[in-house]
Amino acid sequence: MRLWPQAARSAAVLPVPARLTVPHPDQQRTFPMSNPSATSSRMSASEKRATVSLAAIFALRMLGLFMIMPVFSIYAKTIPGGDNVLLVGIALGAYGVTQSMLYILYGWISDKIGRKPVIAGGLLIFALGSFVAAGTHDMTWIIVGRVIQGMGAVSSAVIAFIADLTAEEHRTKAMAMVGGSIGISFAVAIVGAPIVFHWVGMSGLFTLVGIFSILAIGVVLWVVPEAPKPVHVRAPFAEVLHNVELLRLNFGVLVLHATQTALFLVVPRILEAGGLPVAWHWKVYLPVMGLSFVMMVPAIIAAEKRGKMKIVLLSAIALILIGQLLLGVAPHTILTVAAILFVYFLGFNILEASQPSLVSKLAPGTRKGAAAGVYNTTQSIGLALGGVVGGWLLKTDGQSAVFFTCSGLVFCWLIIAAKMKAPPRKA
Repeated sequence: MRLWPQAARSAAVLPVPARLTVPHPDQQRTFPMSNPSATSSRMSASEKRATVSLAAIFALRMLGLFMIMPVFSIYAKTIPGGDNVLLVGIALGAYGVTQSMLYILYGWISDKIGRKPVIAGGLLIFALGSFVAAGTHDMTWIIVGRVIQGMGAVSSAVIAFIADLTAEEHRTKAMAMVGGSIGISFAVAIVGAPIVFHWVGMSGLFTLVGIFSILAIGVVLWVVPEAPKPVHVRAPFAEVLHNVELLRLNFGVLVLHATQTALFLVVPRILEAGGLPVAWHWKVYLPVMGLSFVMMVPAIIAAEKRGKMKIVLLSAIALILIGQLLLGVAPHTILTVAAILFVYFLGFNILEASQPSLVSKLAPGTRKGAAAGVYNTTQSIGLALGGVVGGWLLKTDGQSAVFFTCSGLVFCWLIIAAKMKAPPRKA
């Protein structure tokens, strides 16, 4: 009878001390021993490659949304239908409408057939919409192009793919990298869009975004590591929707992107009216975004490493509220607007980098994909509402009505977020 397998199994469950202590007449000497978990705090090379490449794809998708915001309301004045600010708002928000309707469906399909085909197909649809918008100078067809762009709603599949390719203990770090990539894409877009628009026009801008999307397909197919085909599990959306803390975040991202879209209906017009041509708007956006990113870093460190997430989130929401209120009441000189935008974007960048990470932490059980799908859906609804309602307010009641309505929404968000439970501190 062979006893060594049983002995090996018994030995396998014995605890292994991290340090060996040897008694000594005068003192105890400690000898460090190898700790098998010491390297688990670092992402593997495959995890880093997967996270960086998928975060880049996510950023390219968001770049397609952000690139037209700083310049579109100015460009619209030069094309048929562009004098109707409601149509301009619809063109900005149409992207979010179709995204909100398809995020959950794309995530479900990716569970059935795999992530890569869904992401590559969505990027191809997004590129098609970009080229449709690039080939026209009519507001109606630009809206059609934006609708098609939104049909490439692959963000939930990208987030699920990151979850497939990263270990549980590294997932929050990976989601934080995705959130940071969104903030970087936003910074690149609002700084670079006026320059690119000056060089190649709106058609060239849409074409460039379409080309980036095609390149991203290559990244998906040949750079992102392979993953086992996920097993489809019916997503218990009720479990996600009943989580109060996730509901707070979903409402927050809806308000965040609704007010952002509405803001960019007005701010480019304010800068132009202040004597700053659209080709020079980067002179405001570049220092504002650069300084806000530098100031954001200590806040993110405090939130993630020192357990100050709730305080940081509430402070960031308060900064957005202050920025919207000041835009409604302060005189609109170039320097004043730049200072107010710094306050606003400091709060915006903190929230854009930290909220996706927080969703992955608070998602119940293994339902991170379902939570991300709902979060992305509410984000897109916010984009759509901000464009349509912001355009309607601008047309009927003027610029101040847009800022004061946004302030009211952010104030409601601040009240709701104030009751959130502080997330558990990271060990």
